[in-house]
Amino acid sequence: MTREEIFEQIRQKRSFLCVGLDPDLKKMPECVLRNPNPIAEFNRRIIDATAEFCVAYKPNLAFYEQAGECGEAALKATCRYLKTNYPSHLLIADAKRGDIGNTSRMYAAAAFQDLGADAVTVAPYMGKDSVEPFIGWEGKWTVLLALTSNAGSEDFQMLELADGSRLWEKVLTTSASWAGPDKMMYVVGATKGDMFARVRKLVPENFLLVPGVGAQGGSLEEVCRHGMTSQCGLLVNSSRGIIYASVGEDFAEAAAREARKLRDEMDRHLTAHGI
Repeated sequence: MTREEIFEQIRQKRSFLCVGLDPDLKKMPECVLRNPNPIAEFNRRIIDATAEFCVAYKPNLAFYEQAGECGEAALKATCRYLKTNYPSHLLIADAKRGDIGNTSRMYAAAAFQDLGADAVTVAPYMGKDSVEPFIGWEGKWTVLLALTSNAGSEDFQMLELADGSRLWEKVLTTSASWAGPDKMMYVVGATKGDMFARVRKLVPENFLLVPGVGAQGGSLEEVCRHGMTSQCGLLVNSSRGIIYASVGEDFAEAAAREARKLRDEMDRHLTAHGI
């Protein structure tokens, strides 16, 4: 999926919402737990209820890996379901990979070939040769961790370098030479809203995957004010606030209501920016 194709979906749906598929059996309603594969069934119903309000889905692989064989089967079933029934939605494998070249090649094949993902999140700590195997896949996206929403991001990402810049800024400026905005996205947390203006000075055209709106306290208004481009340039993720909007039998309907609310707010921001 090209950058223009993503933007076209944003224009058509008036949304730049990414729904995070982070299934937790402890939070699922009883009606789903009776299914032979409750994770796959939960995801299917969430997807069907929210697809008209979003442009992307992001399964976090840790939630599937911890569930063993059932989780692995659910992940593959979910990816197949999305690619078969909703091929216009971007499928982001949230794996946060990053290792030496040979290992990264295997990780990339697992995400792009086995799961059929359009994009995968990657950690940049080990440098260029750990990221290149992901970039090398034609028509696929590498989503590089840059400035994350968790409190621990202060430990390393905010370190000041000899030239006065921060480590997260070095990640952006260095990796921008590895691939252009047609192949590289960046993770920038919504809780860092005041830094989006600086992010845009360094990577003005790249799409940003933005977690942290809603449950983590990030401001959609602030993200849009400082981070939106003429082609939107944002994919704002919401997980818990949508998929666990209800723990009753109406969980899918509740998820749809929350997704619609975010879509409507995003529509207003798109209109305000002339999109």
